[in-house]
Amino acid sequence: MRAIRVASVTLLSTAACALAAPLASANDGGTTPNVTSFGFTVSPTTVAAGGTATLNATACEEPLVKVSSGVFDAVELNEGKSATVKVDADAKAGARYEVTFDCKGEKGTTTLTVAGHSTGTGTGTGTGTGTGTETGTTTPSKGVKAGLGGGAGGLNGTEIAAGSALLAGALGGGVYLMRRRADGSA
Repeated sequence: MRAIRVASVTLLSTAACALAAPLASANDGGTTPNVTSFGFTVSPTTVAAGGTATLNATACEEPLVKVSSGVFDAVELNEGKSATVKVDADAKAGARYEVTFDCKGEKGTTTLTVAGHSTGTGTGTGTGTGTGTETGTTTPSKGVKAGLGGGAGGLNGTEIAAGSALLAGALGGGVYLMRRRADGSA
């Protein structure tokens, strides 16, 4: 009988931990990068030194979002409007810089990469014909849309009902088995 009680307690504890794990990861106070209650983008995500990038933030309850990075001057996005920033001309090619968006103390981050410098070479003849090649890094046209991720939204009513049913079933099964053992019919 003791083994059944131990098994029942173990089953109930495991079920409770399994149901609580998504809640713990969903509410971390905004410390996990890119898991925020607001959305933000940097476009493009790869820019040449001296080039420009567009910053955007959406769904911030406060009309002012502060954006900072070590590769451009800090800016403020007012009422959901985007801003264009100029990347420092002396930024190191290939370096990745963290861009931080701050919405009333909640911070989200993404990365801005500085592209390698483009070099061109060419050859030609005196008649004006020739060949040339261009090498360098291409720039993507869209940035990363960060925000509320897949498991960070919490549990919905269906998940809560399913979890409750599992717990009730485990508890009911444990009680049934203990009573059956106590009656000596097993």
